[in-house]
Amino acid sequence: MAPIWKGSISFGLVNIPVELVAAVRADNLSFRMLDAESGSPVKYERVRASDGAPVPWEEIVKGFEYTTGQFIVLTEEDFKKAALESSKTIDICDFVDTNEIDPRYFETPYFLLPANGGERGYALLREAMRESEVVGIGKIIMRKHQHLAGIHVVGDALVLELMRFAAAVVDASKYTFPPATAARPQERKMAMQLVKSMQAHFDADKYTDDYRANLMRIIKARSKGKQISFDVPTPDEADGKVLDLMSMLKQSLTRKSGTGARSTGTASKSTVAKKAVAKRPRRSA
Repeated sequence: MAPIWKGSISFGLVNIPVELVAAVRADNLSFRMLDAESGSPVKYERVRASDGAPVPWEEIVKGFEYTTGQFIVLTEEDFKKAALESSKTIDICDFVDTNEIDPRYFETPYFLLPANGGERGYALLREAMRESEVVGIGKIIMRKHQHLAGIHVVGDALVLELMRFAAAVVDASKYTFPPATAARPQERKMAMQLVKSMQAHFDADKYTDDYRANLMRIIKARSKGKQISFDVPTPDEADGKVLDLMSMLKQSLTRKSGTGARSTGTASKSTVAKKAVAKRPRRSA
């Protein structure tokens, strides 16, 4: 896989040549817009909002709406003035405890690979970070844009994850959440029992995208001139009603004891192979 970015990691006076490659891949199904009658693909057109007339690409400029209906036009020269000097170095500013970072800051992960001559420095940084249980925080310029970045250890790899700046993260204080006292002691006790009975080692392979799988079944069947049907899900009877938490907890625990709690013993080989060695913040749902 071709590297997305080439440069180096710098911390203190240490400089480590690295390459950035993708750590995730898109797994979405791609669809085209078609004319319902002819089946011909439909193209997108750039048109004026005022009268619907098409606008050639060379006549389009970029504008910032500073107030409703009022725009400031920015030229290519304006963007050049604002652009930062290109840099091929990821300067680590701080090493932060992994548990201090809100998972909402993390966005897109990439693998950092050691470039020629960087193997020793790469291993040195990785093991120092592993033992210290920290994330390296720095900045990187990719495709003319500056990003906040976090570098953490996952197995034998250093993973760089693009992060959101503080301005992009909504402060939780803007919302109201129920206090801990909203949960009754007996309910909490039973909930903890249920959580414990459902504990298991994380194995990403066991979680699949059922919606995508259903779409692929429909597409494959349709390509062969066949039709396929699915059972219609039963509406949630609890929707709109006051929940009887104690009753639901008891039923859940009874069901778990009847089927057997999930084993919390030795993880499968695939799980062990994929398990991150260093701690990192858990992502919120």
